[in-house]
Amino acid sequence: MGCKLSSNRDHDAKAPPKRNAGIRPPPMTKSQIDSRIKSINETCVATFGGVSVRYAWLSQRGYYPDQLNKANQDDCISMHNFADRETDAFFGVFDGHGNYGDECAKFVTKNLPRLMADAIIKAREDGSSSEKGELTKEITHAVISKAHIDCNNDMHRASFDDSLSGTTAISGYLQGDRNRITINNVGDSRAVIGRVAAGSSEAPKEEDSSVRSTPGGVASSSLKLKSYALSRDQTPYRLDERVRIRKTGARILSLDQVEGLEPIDARAAELDEIKLNEGGTHGELVLGEEIDEGGDPPRVWSPNGDYPGTAFTRSFGDAVAEELGVIAEPEMLTHDLTPEDKIIVLASDGVFEFLTNQSVIDICAKFTDPLEACRAVVAESYELWLQYELRTDDITMICIFVDDVGPSKELDVEKIAKGITPSREEKDDVLIESADRPVRTKMTLEKSRALTKMKMRCIQDVTEESEEDFDIESLYNEKTEEEKARIAEAISSTAMFQSITDVQRELIYKVMEPMEVKKGQCIVKQGTMGDRFYIVDYGSFEVRVLSEDQVDTDGTGGVCVHVYEGSRENSFYPSFGELALKYSAPRAASIIAQNDGRLWALHRYAYNKIRNE
Repeated sequence: MGCKLSSNRDHDAKAPPKRNAGIRPPPMTKSQIDSRIKSINETCVATFGGVSVRYAWLSQRGYYPDQLNKANQDDCISMHNFADRETDAFFGVFDGHGNYGDECAKFVTKNLPRLMADAIIKAREDGSSSEKGELTKEITHAVISKAHIDCNNDMHRASFDDSLSGTTAISGYLQGDRNRITINNVGDSRAVIGRVAAGSSEAPKEEDSSVRSTPGGVASSSLKLKSYALSRDQTPYRLDERVRIRKTGARILSLDQVEGLEPIDARAAELDEIKLNEGGTHGELVLGEEIDEGGDPPRVWSPNGDYPGTAFTRSFGDAVAEELGVIAEPEMLTHDLTPEDKIIVLASDGVFEFLTNQSVIDICAKFTDPLEACRAVVAESYELWLQYELRTDDITMICIFVDDVGPSKELDVEKIAKGITPSREEKDDVLIESADRPVRTKMTLEKSRALTKMKMRCIQDVTEESEEDFDIESLYNEKTEEEKARIAEAISSTAMFQSITDVQRELIYKVMEPMEVKKGQCIVKQGTMGDRFYIVDYGSFEVRVLSEDQVDTDGTGGVCVHVYEGSRENSFYPSFGELALKYSAPRAASIIAQNDGRLWALHRYAYNKIRNE
């Protein structure tokens, strides 16, 4: 049993961005927007050995203004009865790039699981396993690594051109009888696990039928989950990867450095070698705040030309980059599942561009259904892309709720021969508490330039009084506990509210302005100066964009690129206009109500006064 998502031929998604790209979108209907989202029909419930799970997947095709028909280059798969065992399963997410990126992703989706399964079965049969037929962790890692390399070599011989195309891959091999999952990573997609935090309330007991539909009771209890990374992004942000790549003669530079817009540190390679020799592995690559947080990451370049410019250091395909050290050898981490493990997420880098690991786990933990969790995380990621970029990436994730972990039926093979019963700490690889790639908190230079042009001709529609004279008390209005809870739910994953105190949170509730809106009402008009952040309490709101030189003659607001859907029934409250809390800037899109609804609005001056108190 299994399922997968397939896509069609596409163009480059990972190459360095084109400079000064404008917004020239042709019309796109609501149905076309909906067609960009594909998902499993319904959440899958399964038991693999001692591990009971519910899982779902969802993928949303990216929005590219100049390529509105650009296909989704992501792919994903789930397989039961993996490697001839009903207790085992395979999950994978693949993020293609380049002109044939979709072909690369589909190739790996089809062939990697087969090669892995064949290698595991063969290793069991040729005497590599114990008497009980289990492979050691070391042998498991070795055969999986070889399967990845074989898959990459097979891709080089495929009918499509992978010289400048390829795919990243994040996959999980679940061994249910051993309560074990092995994560295999090639590139910058990511695996994250949410575990019960120290000091959190005990999980509800199994016989409590009122919470059996939740991931270990997370969504209906006081459990707090802490995120841990099950993979490390393989990018030039990593010290060890930079040193490895440079040994091939490759250069590690941002796009601005290649174009001479930013200085190059002549001693960067030497200093990295020194740090690595001194035992460092997580050394930061300082490229300047605007580059690190503004969407211009360090990339891999040929010593003799401005190619290939990959922002990752490992991938399938990419034959040209392979000569510069961009390889398909996976990094692996084996984790023995315990009752403290509640949520596992495998996702493409589109999810993590603007969301931290903890934010992703926090969002998932709000839901009792992993499919709804996928919808919420992907929607939040997509909305953040629209705020900070002129485009969005393809975004794909698999969410696994771990409902129960029973006793393992097999002791660790490595210890059986020695007569030792290992502790979990002895068996586990070390979980990772932080990621190497920074989460972006600033818009790209292209979007900043587009907003600057817009500001020159924008309509002034902001509060005329100065911030010093702003009367915050005039906004005070009491909220019910239910209204506070909905607002709290909405802002819990928004970066601007992550570090507020309880007192500040109560004040924010107090100054949130309720807005009853009617169908067809324009909430935000593109080109006007914005000063409010909005939360959708309920209702449907279209995001519409005019191209750079387009005039809104029919009053529709331009092309519909996204829809915010708020629902009290599903406890889903999207938000927009977060950047207005930072500074006064022209709105990059229009927001138009598609039916009667309700919003909460927070004024920038009120937000600043509360944060500064």
